[in-house]
Amino acid sequence: MGDPRSPAAPDPGTLMGQFAATRAMTMEMVDGLEGDDFVVQTAPYTSPPKWHVGHVSWIYEVVMGRIDPGYRSQREDLSGYLNSYYQRFGEPGEKGRRGTFSRPTTDEVLSYFRATSGRVAEFVASRSLDEAQARLLEIGIHHECQHQELLAYDLQHMLGGRYEPAGGKAAPPPPADPGAAGEARVGGGLYRLGHPGGGFAYDIEMPEHAVYTEDYAIDRLPVTNGQYARFVEDGGYSDYRHWLADGWESVKENGWDAPMYWERDGEGWQVDDFAGKHAVDPSEPVRHVSFYEADAYCRWAGKRLPTEAEWEKAALWDEGNGRKRRFPWGDGGPTPERANLLESRLWGCAPAGSYPAGASPSGCLQMIGDVWEWTSSEFAGYPGFRTGFEEYNDKWFTGQKVLRGGSFGTPSASIRGTCRNFFRLGERWMFCGFRCARDA
Repeated sequence: MGDPRSPAAPDPGTLMGQFAATRAMTMEMVDGLEGDDFVVQTAPYTSPPKWHVGHVSWIYEVVMGRIDPGYRSQREDLSGYLNSYYQRFGEPGEKGRRGTFSRPTTDEVLSYFRATSGRVAEFVASRSLDEAQARLLEIGIHHECQHQELLAYDLQHMLGGRYEPAGGKAAPPPPADPGAAGEARVGGGLYRLGHPGGGFAYDIEMPEHAVYTEDYAIDRLPVTNGQYARFVEDGGYSDYRHWLADGWESVKENGWDAPMYWERDGEGWQVDDFAGKHAVDPSEPVRHVSFYEADAYCRWAGKRLPTEAEWEKAALWDEGNGRKRRFPWGDGGPTPERANLLESRLWGCAPAGSYPAGASPSGCLQMIGDVWEWTSSEFAGYPGFRTGFEEYNDKWFTGQKVLRGGSFGTPSASIRGTCRNFFRLGERWMFCGFRCARDA
């Protein structure tokens, strides 16, 4: 969540503009669904669309209750179903059983969504929010953005190519530069890791602090399907020597032989994603691989995963000007020319080497958007970490690895060069990939 040391939250007008845009995007994502789609849960780690729509509304009621202890929820009976893991608000429902509930109905949840939007608007208009209160509401908006991306993961798992986004699918970007591959060399020394302040950031991005890196090299592009297929065909999933012990156990227990959604098709591979079932495009970044798989590929290739400090420095540090940028391309926000994010509406990855306008000072491409990139760093609070909202990010400081950069399902308002994501080492239904690094 946000940090009290961050600068002033947006004024109420700006805040409500962000709120309206975020609510509109959530509705756009589910407008193309059939009624029966809303209640389906295809795996214990996914959630039904109905639950996402209700949960992001329930959080705003939690926020309004934090701001005004006298606030009363419009539907107290929904809390048990819509509470994800917040113990302070009662016993959360079991995640793996969210799809077993026919009540509340989809119509009830959609009505709750609309009513909550109205309640938030009335709540803000009826009082003068101080900075801390406005920051809480801003947290609620960014929380909804997070669930938009989680909803995209779940929609692919549930429907794949049968999903028809209400906003349509955009045309792909211009052809990628075939000469963009290779390595960027980054000099070592002290680097200030994390968010320096100015604008919204989650508490896990702060405080900015000094770290030391040795000289290193990092791939300018994320690893592609074509590169990863060579690892597969070389027996990568049948040779224990490439794998961490826990990773090798995961390979055997789950029967992994390729990235999630890949299927053998004669001599080649097909993938089943938002574009339907089609041949794997060798030029696109590989996605739906776990940390274990990313780490195994790097070992096979004679390289390693970057630390998150190495990743961030390659993405943001401008050696020529001696300063850190907010984004790889500069301080201005994402645009469709710079990165493939949710608002690009591609519903898939662009070929590796796309978006030259989004290049970092070190020459790395697609460090924002397309796929979240695994790093070798354990997810934990930075030195001096202070929680901005109890039971949110800091309760996951164990057994997870840091990912960086956002994906084609990440809303543009939710991403910065310092943004940290985190998942367990064996999870792979997310839009996740990686790039390699090595000691220089």
